[in-house]
Amino acid sequence: MIIPGWTVWCLLLTLHMSACNLEASGYNSHEVICSQGLSNCTMKDEIPLFKEENTSVNVQNLTPYFKLCCKDGASCWLCLVIDMEINTHTEKDMEDEGHSGRDEEEYNEELSNSKASVSVCFKTAHTMPSCKRVEFTVNHAALTQQHQAKVSMVITEPAGVTFSSQLRIYSVKHHLFHPIVAPSLDEVCSQNLSERVEECGVPRLLSVINEEKNRVELQFVGRNMNSPSVCLQYEQNGKCKRWKRLPIPLYSVTTCMCFQVWDEDDQRSRRSLSCPFINTSLKSGDLLHRNIWENISVSVGQGQMSNSRSMLSWNVSAPCRLEGEVWPCQRDLSCREVKGFRQQLATGEWRQNSKELWVTRGVFEDINLQLSPCVMVKVRGMGLDLGPFCFNNTDRWRWSLLVVGVMLIVCLTMIMFYVLHDFIKKWVWSCHYGGFVKVGRMSHVVLLSPPDVDAGVSESVCELGSLLSNHGFHVSVDQWSRKEQCTLGPLPWLHSQLLELKSQGGRVVLVLTHDALERTEEWTRLHKEDIKMKVDNNDLPQTCSPYSDVFTASLCIIQADKQQGRAGERFLLVKFDSHPSSDRRLPELFKGLPLFHLPSKIQALLSELTVGAQKGEQDGHNHGEMKGEMKGLRWMKKTQN
Repeated sequence: MIIPGWTVWCLLLTLHMSACNLEASGYNSHEVICSQGLSNCTMKDEIPLFKEENTSVNVQNLTPYFKLCCKDGASCWLCLVIDMEINTHTEKDMEDEGHSGRDEEEYNEELSNSKASVSVCFKTAHTMPSCKRVEFTVNHAALTQQHQAKVSMVITEPAGVTFSSQLRIYSVKHHLFHPIVAPSLDEVCSQNLSERVEECGVPRLLSVINEEKNRVELQFVGRNMNSPSVCLQYEQNGKCKRWKRLPIPLYSVTTCMCFQVWDEDDQRSRRSLSCPFINTSLKSGDLLHRNIWENISVSVGQGQMSNSRSMLSWNVSAPCRLEGEVWPCQRDLSCREVKGFRQQLATGEWRQNSKELWVTRGVFEDINLQLSPCVMVKVRGMGLDLGPFCFNNTDRWRWSLLVVGVMLIVCLTMIMFYVLHDFIKKWVWSCHYGGFVKVGRMSHVVLLSPPDVDAGVSESVCELGSLLSNHGFHVSVDQWSRKEQCTLGPLPWLHSQLLELKSQGGRVVLVLTHDALERTEEWTRLHKEDIKMKVDNNDLPQTCSPYSDVFTASLCIIQADKQQGRAGERFLLVKFDSHPSSDRRLPELFKGLPLFHLPSKIQALLSELTVGAQKGEQDGHNHGEMKGEMKGLRWMKKTQN
């Protein structure tokens, strides 16, 4: 076949470029392409038993490569392309022999048109050699270059050649040998035409930009059930991150975003690589480029050269590698350029950091850092320059850091004071009334009722228990524990409360009334005479409170504490001013125990329960008369609130 010279060279160049990228071509059978000056080119199979070829043609160079041959847009397979550079010439003996027996016209025709052929073979390590013979007619007058021509052979599905095969291309007559390795299946399957290569079997990915929903939707061709695995990366050699949510936010999509797709259950684990946004154009503008520009970050720092001179360091980070330039300038209204040279971003070394951003760095030498130098950045395709990005003085930054630290401490102090307000309030109160205590742990209080049948007294005792409980004490009132007293008995119940009081700390509060004082004096008299106290004694009240047994049990424990010299450690006394008693003095059994009049001494009582034993509370009270009129514990609670 005869093709014009300029068309041949363009076609050969295209074939070579296609081989590098393994692009598809329309060849579905063996082809041979000859340059201008060669005609009637044919290619035939040849048995590798070489016979003497025409000596008028010499093969000077062999250039083999591979490409994909696809038939009518259907399946594709590997093709071997061999480019040959040949040298044609006429032999003088042929010229002499032809001129002696022929006329001049016949001689010139044979001289200008002569038949020739070349043979080329290829062989893999495990196959017999396969040879092709190309025959053609040389028209010396039509050669574009004197004695120079080119022949290109396209061998579809070469025998014995598979992916990753190692071949040797050679021409025995001309002693030319050229090794070549076929592309691997992984390399072929990463191309856009991988779905047309039967051996790949990788899923095909389509990306659709949905501007209304501001996202990119991924679709898989020919997949109705199981979706393949996907990972996305920025730049073809970037880190690939698994992506399980198929819609991708549009703000994270850039022109350099690529996808790898594969089937997890495929033993071959073939992956297809596609970068569909390189040449994408949107109605709303170049949004994908803006996503890059809006995520560009520039930082400036200082450094020192080997000769102790200062230098200005900079680094630029972005989702994709950039083309542009960086130059230093001096900080003022115009940021005029500092004497020096501009550095190109494209020539720098780009590396991907842990945040999957591409970073490049550079330095400007002999820069005076006292002038607070800056850098400007110009990105290709961006209308405006970025910057200035300036170097800040370290001392000024340290003072700023100190101010921020002080403000942070003040804010934290105010927040802690607000959160711990109640705790601080109780701590101050405890210091005021009894010294420093552990207010975080309130003590246990056992409140015992007097042996009165008066309902008002019982109500006052319950309200006092509620008041102590509201102040954070753990309170046990005999009136609230009737079921336990019936089960255990009065004395065992009181002993159980004393055991809990011993483990947690606290006091027993005994409420005194007129009946309580009389019962105490009678108990003391009988105890001295060593006579068993009987409930039906004529000298005792004929009607008793259900809590009289607990009250009597407490008298026994108080007597035991006094005999051991521990009076006042566990028990204290309270009187309600609203329930006046007789002018009798305290019984001998109660002397030495703290006594508090309520509600006038409620703060002192709370302090005593909180901080421990408080001395001197009986001054003028242990032997004084109970005066005043009690208006009820409800009034007392309102006063405290």
